[in-house]
Amino acid sequence: MALLEVRNLTKIYPQSEPVFGGKSRGEVRAVDEVSLDIQAGETLGLVGESGSGKSTLGRLILRLVEPTSGSIRFEGRDLVAASAGEMRRMRRDLQIIFQDPFASLDPRYRVEDIIAEPLIIHGRTNGQAGIRPQVIELLRAVGLDESILRRFPHEFSGGQRQRIGIARALALRPKFIVADEPVSALDVSVGAQIVNLLAQLQRDFGLTYLFISHSMPVVRYLSTRIAVMYGGKIVEVGSSEQITERPQHSYTRSLLEATPEVAI
Repeated sequence: MALLEVRNLTKIYPQSEPVFGGKSRGEVRAVDEVSLDIQAGETLGLVGESGSGKSTLGRLILRLVEPTSGSIRFEGRDLVAASAGEMRRMRRDLQIIFQDPFASLDPRYRVEDIIAEPLIIHGRTNGQAGIRPQVIELLRAVGLDESILRRFPHEFSGGQRQRIGIARALALRPKFIVADEPVSALDVSVGAQIVNLLAQLQRDFGLTYLFISHSMPVVRYLSTRIAVMYGGKIVEVGSSEQITERPQHSYTRSLLEATPEVAI
């Protein structure tokens, strides 16, 4: 059984109100009848251009956005049917790394509080004395040290902020992480460091990733398999080698032709 099973997942948004009394244009199918499986320990790369539905799909899987229809099963458990309490418990295993490291960290919180927050919410504190050692361990796992505990997000570079966000995502020792364009806001060299860090953390923590990106070279480097998304649909899924060396769909070929090589 796959760790995650998605079947016929659909998200429909109503089109915005017509201007000057014109006719409404109906609805937008941001995600359209998507089905996919993700196996424990693998990285499924999800690639496509902006507006293809990638980020919406990632948020649907975590139920940060409610689906219009379809099913999501994690370790056999039905996420769509889960109650608020059940979903809260399952969120320990399901985390997200956001695209923008400048917007994803609360500027009012110190680093220690940012990383400790999920531990406190989910009762993983082991008493007050047990929080800081856990936070320090998480910081070290992402290449940072305890000297930054009392500092605020604005004091760090984009790459350092993303490392802090990754440490927060790891706090509950999740099994599955949606990495939503985690390097697109960073310059190429810093982004490469973050991708290498994610690969190392996968080995160290036994993680499973859905890695979302518009960059085929980055996806190819990190992913076991690749799913190509276009217009809300998955148009092709295969091994990283098959997708990048022997693409079947014309859209996949256009993505490969349009993306320069990136050294990682």
